[in-house]
Amino acid sequence: MASNMDREMILADFQACTGIENIDEAITLLEQNNWDLVAAINGVIPQENGILQSEYGGETIPGPAFNPASHPASAPTSSSSSAFRPVMPSRQIVERQPRMLDFRVEYRDRNVDVVLEDSCTVGEIKQILENELQIPVSKMLLKGWKTGDVEDSTVLKSLHLPKNNSLYVLTPDLPPPSSSSHSGALQESLNQNFMLIITHREVQREYNLNFSGSSTIQEVKRNVYDLTSIPVRHQLWEGWPTSATDDSMCLAESGLSYPCHRLTVGRRSSPAQTREQSEEQSTDVHMVSDSDGDDFEDATEFGVDDGEVFGMASSALRKSPMMPENAENEGDALLQFTAEFSSRYGDCHPVFFIGSLEAAFQEAFYVKARDRKLLAIYLHHDESVLTNVFCSQMLCAESIVSYLSQNFITWAWDLTKDSNRARFLTMCNRHFGSVVAQTIRTQKTDQFPLFLIIMGKRSSNEVLNVIQGNTTVDELMMRLMAAMEIFTAQQQEDIKDEDEREARENVKREQDEAYRLSLEADRAKREAHEREMAEQFRLEQIRKEQEEEREAIRLSLEQALPPEPKEGNAEPVSKLRIRTPSGEFLERRFLASSKLQIVFDFVASKGFPWDEYKLLSTFPRRDVTQLDPNKSLLEVKLFPQETLFLEAKE
Repeated sequence: MASNMDREMILADFQACTGIENIDEAITLLEQNNWDLVAAINGVIPQENGILQSEYGGETIPGPAFNPASHPASAPTSSSSSAFRPVMPSRQIVERQPRMLDFRVEYRDRNVDVVLEDSCTVGEIKQILENELQIPVSKMLLKGWKTGDVEDSTVLKSLHLPKNNSLYVLTPDLPPPSSSSHSGALQESLNQNFMLIITHREVQREYNLNFSGSSTIQEVKRNVYDLTSIPVRHQLWEGWPTSATDDSMCLAESGLSYPCHRLTVGRRSSPAQTREQSEEQSTDVHMVSDSDGDDFEDATEFGVDDGEVFGMASSALRKSPMMPENAENEGDALLQFTAEFSSRYGDCHPVFFIGSLEAAFQEAFYVKARDRKLLAIYLHHDESVLTNVFCSQMLCAESIVSYLSQNFITWAWDLTKDSNRARFLTMCNRHFGSVVAQTIRTQKTDQFPLFLIIMGKRSSNEVLNVIQGNTTVDELMMRLMAAMEIFTAQQQEDIKDEDEREARENVKREQDEAYRLSLEADRAKREAHEREMAEQFRLEQIRKEQEEEREAIRLSLEQALPPEPKEGNAEPVSKLRIRTPSGEFLERRFLASSKLQIVFDFVASKGFPWDEYKLLSTFPRRDVTQLDPNKSLLEVKLFPQETLFLEAKE
């Protein structure tokens, strides 16, 4: 590199030639050209304005014309000179010196700084990383290049890189760190607080939200709904790490940057808007189709996720049902309801009674008068726009949860499915009468969820209150307290009557009754535990059998594949590049005369069976799996090369 004194002379000559008086601007331009005076001048002033002559070897370098009027301090005394000839101290100044590049390479929880000349190759970076990270070069994938994947022999100079660069290393063939260290790091992350800087795209407003590492992605989305009024199912996000695949995942596991992470949220376009946008952007889409497949990996940087590129239906993003359809046992149905409710809205929620509605009556009403409670029946509906707000803000409020736990037996049912709705209306008609059943039957979807307050009487069960979902925490608490006042007055009368009756009863009968109730409670818990353990065992067996069957099919397909033709094969060869849903690419050569079924078998041998995945081409967009598998690649126009995409079937 040039010395400080040489640089001062180059800076003075550069300012004299270009007329740039701002020293910072002049230094920036010279640094961009590695202090090459001639190159810097030619980059500032168009070459056709004049010529810049070099003092070395008599060569003429196109350069800017020098205007004496604009540079009086440097103007020559002779009026015959019309071009400026800079005085350069030595040949070394204009000869290009090696440029130093800084690389920050990230691997798991480590960062390695590498400094190299731009005349080095990508392979030399990997060799340095091999010593630092103790990872063989053959197992290492170096990612983050702006031009896409590069070969190890690529010279850094040819990539036109800036001075500072960020790369990352992937090791798909190496096992992850030990579970003990991972669990320790995870536990530490669970105790940390994450600052999420969330930009609301439509209004260009930022929200700085603090969440604990144990908070789930679903909780973040529900909080954003409270701030932006965008329902969770209509939220379109950018910035989540690729590992954040499930809304039930906690932030500590999702791969967020600590302590701050930036996200962007907007409203998902309707189908009509999506079609209009796709028509307006058709030219850009065709331009992308002509580029390398790596461009699709960076599509999220421009606000387009894989789901939008490949037309993924929004139904694939729906949540699991709160309750199974046509469940034989109401207790099993409520076990799933409780588990799904906890996964969506957190563990702070009312304790739902696990059992039939008759059992809930027994627990609330058919006990001693002093132990009786009101029965609160929560009726859930996933299609209502009020459900998420009611559950997250009202039903899960600590004051409501505490009050319900002390004074109520809470039983729940999901009316989203028609069969479950009909089943509850039958129970409702049997226990409360046709008037209450008809009232619930005529409720519109957006009036749900409902909260029924039931009080047991000697001859019947009375519905004290029907609370709709469009309420507030304070109003809900007031209506619960009002129902409690009515119940307390009735309870006092019942206690008085019971005390008089119990005074006439035998003490032994009281002990026998208490013992019977204890046995029933223990048996119910034991049966519930046995059912849960049996279900877990059954699901595990099914999963193992399915995995073994899939692996056997995959191996048989892999062994049956014909060998891959070589590059110089005499027969026509088709080269296919297939992008998986995870963003990786599968590449293979096939004979153009090969049947399309061989391509399907190849994809299935990589773990993507044709009955679960679709194979799509982009332009024109078509589902290749719908074509005749007995046709050749040449006949279906997959020759000489094509980029295809795998997409999971709905």
